[in-house]
Amino acid sequence: MKAILHADRNWGIGKNNGLMFRIPADMRFFKENTVGNVVVMGSNTLKSFPGGKPLKERINIVLYPDGEEREDCKIVRSVEELFTEIKKYPSDKVFVIGGQMMYKTLLPYCDEVLVTKVDAEGDADAFFENLDKNENFKLTYESQCEETNGFMIKFTTYKNLKVLKY
Repeated sequence: MKAILHADRNWGIGKNNGLMFRIPADMRFFKENTVGNVVVMGSNTLKSFPGGKPLKERINIVLYPDGEEREDCKIVRSVEELFTEIKKYPSDKVFVIGGQMMYKTLLPYCDEVLVTKVDAEGDADAFFENLDKNENFKLTYESQCEETNGFMIKFTTYKNLKVLKY
């Protein structure tokens, strides 16, 4: 399983249950990695999408303990049920896409984390763990900095050296 996100200088990942930045290169990167795969999210992330509808061309699994069953995505009620569901898919095809609590809960089980680092401050109210300070994670890829839409960004990959099994 992998996590995918963008983060500001302070590892901020969101603001008011939405993205802090709209950066086309980051959106393209997200789409290229997740289309045709499985995306795992919490209920607030699902609610943050236009019309509260799941992402197209992906299998959407949503941890939503009190949510109603839906035709357009798979609702699971607990972390145990989530693990049972994601075991049905190859782990390299499963991407955790938010929000803060899902990342925090599932990070130890992710073998890789794909982070678009944005050299800006987004006035975040939701944060991701600083992987540069976590001894269990090693930076294995870092692109050159590029300017896009007035933002300096770089794409990075972190490897989890102590992945937990689910």
